[in-house]
Amino acid sequence: MDFNPSAKTLDYRQRLIAFMREHIEPIEAQYHKENRRLNADGNWRTWQVPPMVAELKAKARAAGLWNLFLPDSELAAGLTTLEYAPLAEVMGHNLLAPEIFNCNAPDTGNMEVLYHFGNAQQQQQWLTPLLNGEIRSVFCMTEPDVASSDATNMQARIVADGDEVVISGRKWWSTGLGHPQAKFAIVMGLTDPEAEKHRRHSMVLVPLDTPGVTIERMLPAFGDYDAPYGHGEVLFDQVRVPASNVIGDLGDGFKIAQGRLGPGRIHHCMRALGAAERALQLFVHRGQDRIAFGRSLLQLGGNMERLADMRIAIDQARLLTFYAAWKIDQVGAMKALAEISSIKVAVPKALQMVVDEAIQIFGGAGMSQDVPLTALFAMARALRIVDGPDQVHRATIAKVELAKYRER
Repeated sequence: MDFNPSAKTLDYRQRLIAFMREHIEPIEAQYHKENRRLNADGNWRTWQVPPMVAELKAKARAAGLWNLFLPDSELAAGLTTLEYAPLAEVMGHNLLAPEIFNCNAPDTGNMEVLYHFGNAQQQQQWLTPLLNGEIRSVFCMTEPDVASSDATNMQARIVADGDEVVISGRKWWSTGLGHPQAKFAIVMGLTDPEAEKHRRHSMVLVPLDTPGVTIERMLPAFGDYDAPYGHGEVLFDQVRVPASNVIGDLGDGFKIAQGRLGPGRIHHCMRALGAAERALQLFVHRGQDRIAFGRSLLQLGGNMERLADMRIAIDQARLLTFYAAWKIDQVGAMKALAEISSIKVAVPKALQMVVDEAIQIFGGAGMSQDVPLTALFAMARALRIVDGPDQVHRATIAKVELAKYRER
């Protein structure tokens, strides 16, 4: 296996870094200040996107830095999972960057679902405007009343009724639900309780303005509503959509989910590694510049050893993620379950450790919004739950490992 970046990756990486330094980093503080001014609370109905976002997106698209995640050379950059991974890391240095390049969750995952599993009509109606950055989307999977760590527990119903399907149930932590440009959700729900457990569920496209869809609230994570995106709770009350809105066939939900989540976890983890590099950079600058007791903070309290541990953790996690990406490209996500689960455990823990140390060296400033560390910590802690908690991924790794011994 060869983890050396391809010529295409090196070119895109250089251009991404240059674009971010010229256009995104200089306005980062201004963006967050303006975003807090426009979106001060959980009243998602009044949320707005700071105008500079659209301006930056237009510049990124004109520069050819657009839809880099999609492995299609006509619609996007045509990069493999491994080729895209270093680019996701670059974007992870800045919380705003993924959206500027139309590489933000949950839209990337939803676009991959529509690209791989959607029919021509679904692609024309929903995929094309997503690829153009004209709309946003939502993915509705987690439910408040069941243990969603076991996705077979999902109880929201998707039931065929003639030439329609009826959706009933409640979802929450649905990312992007508060965004003013969010137009539809991909909803996963129970279709046939008597089928084999991984053939019971389906996915369906639901426009958010369909009668019976009620967005009830946004949920703050660590006290932050993450406006203008939001993680919301939504009720589907006998919502009717055409049967043609079903993605694939009824019962295909888990097959589609595995196709969506494999590459998506690479994206999440590489962005998290970019965030970890940002936190380490802040740690070093603070440690060099701040003086206490006549010495720099880096020279006090074991901080040099902590810096070494942070570097080790990041580099280990990166290599593990490259391996998982390589394996997805070689054999597909379904045959790389242990590797995908491994990075889902290792990377958020590495990010959480690095950010925690950075907060500590900043002291009170580390808990403020003057530096992005609290947001990065929230990202790390959330990633240990979203797309499956650590315990579920550890169980997957253990099952794959034990199977090796049964085969002897």
